[in-house]
Amino acid sequence: MAKPGILQLGAYPAWDEEPLNAAFTVHRYFEAEDKAAFLAEVGPSIRGIATRGELGASRALIEACPHLEIISVYGVGFDAVDLAACRERGIRVTNTPDVLTGDVADLGVAMMLCLSRSMVAAERWARDGSWVKKGGFPLQRRVFGRRAGILGLGRIGFAVAERLKGFGMQIAYSATAPKAAAGDMRFIADPVELARQSDFFFVTLAASAATRHIVSRQVIEALGPEGMLINVSRAANIDEDALLDALEQNRLGGAALDVFEGEPKLNPRFLALDNVLLQPHHGSGTVETRKGMGQLLRENLTAHFAGEPLPTPVI
Repeated sequence: MAKPGILQLGAYPAWDEEPLNAAFTVHRYFEAEDKAAFLAEVGPSIRGIATRGELGASRALIEACPHLEIISVYGVGFDAVDLAACRERGIRVTNTPDVLTGDVADLGVAMMLCLSRSMVAAERWARDGSWVKKGGFPLQRRVFGRRAGILGLGRIGFAVAERLKGFGMQIAYSATAPKAAAGDMRFIADPVELARQSDFFFVTLAASAATRHIVSRQVIEALGPEGMLINVSRAANIDEDALLDALEQNRLGGAALDVFEGEPKLNPRFLALDNVLLQPHHGSGTVETRKGMGQLLRENLTAHFAGEPLPTPVI
């Protein structure tokens, strides 16, 4: 029996490439110089798409594959997949949740600590002779016992909250509705009010058209010159221009960011700022998690073509 044809939109580590190629007939779209010609050639043979969260799958790409049955996303985010086009044609979509939750939460908390204590600048202070020439490093701000707001109390938001409890922080959250599992965390429906009552503001909600720029100019102003914004979700959830304006004018204390509009090309305005911590979208970037993501991506494809229930369906 012929192996199902898969369109691979981006590279994976070797430990994922090998079993993917063994199980399927893989067509490497990302290596094609003339992508339109490549799609015209292989599109009719494609039954599945293997993609990454930031790459997704556009309507044009989906329409170029008339026999497409499933799109398997390597990542938790599926906002870059045209879900409307998939629903119209009955195409299944899966992602890889849970396996990356802990690592993303770890990085978010690490980013908070790193920026609050200016650890990058402090390390440079110790290396470049400033400690000898200038004395002790300038005083920074503590984390423990302060107020944390979490925008989006899903898997990652809960994991962040569990870690913050170890710092004795006062935790509040905003979500579409109060969560029974939130325990003694305070529910604040309005993101602006949540920001007003936060020293550290974590953005952990899934991205969609409804959440685009939910961290608006008003939210950023409410967080204020002593507040810190930490984003481990999607760049589209934040009004990046408003954020840059506030950082440049010191109307926001700081920002720790793992995601950006147009990444990996950053807005050069970020590079001139010393009140922002820049990370290269590596929230899930551990060996253990990436192996788990690759395995789950393949399990979803395998289950679909075997006629079995999908492990982690989106639609």
